[in-house]
Amino acid sequence: MRHLKRTAKLGRTGTHRNAMLNNMVCSLIKHKRVTTTLAKAKAARSVAEKMVTLGKSGTIHDRRLAASRLHQEDAVKILFNEIAPSQKDRRGGYTRIVKLNQRQGDAAQLAILEWVDVPAGGAAAPEAKPEAETKAAEAKA
Repeated sequence: MRHLKRTAKLGRTGTHRNAMLNNMVCSLIKHKRVTTTLAKAKAARSVAEKMVTLGKSGTIHDRRLAASRLHQEDAVKILFNEIAPSQKDRRGGYTRIVKLNQRQGDAAQLAILEWVDVPAGGAAAPEAKPEAETKAAEAKA
């Protein structure tokens, strides 16, 4: 019987599913926002929130546990130095899922998985810098 076994299988083996979710959480940590299917976003949300809970305590043991799950040291550093301190006063619910349209090819429901209190600096920040630099260069000329 499958009582109390709520894991979303996602059509993959256990090791493939864990590797995919770990990579998705690493991408979420690095880019602050991930666009994926709704089922994968719901599955990755639990992994991401457990990693933030580890990051909030900040001990070396928790850092090693996060590194063993994520397998990317740069993602672990961002998690413990930027994301976890910004979520320090929250008691849970560190991520949000925003539903999007359906994908053209297979009509899968798309969604955005993002942090609640962390500002998304992925697309807006690089565009703002070149404009400021070009205005400064024009003022000098």
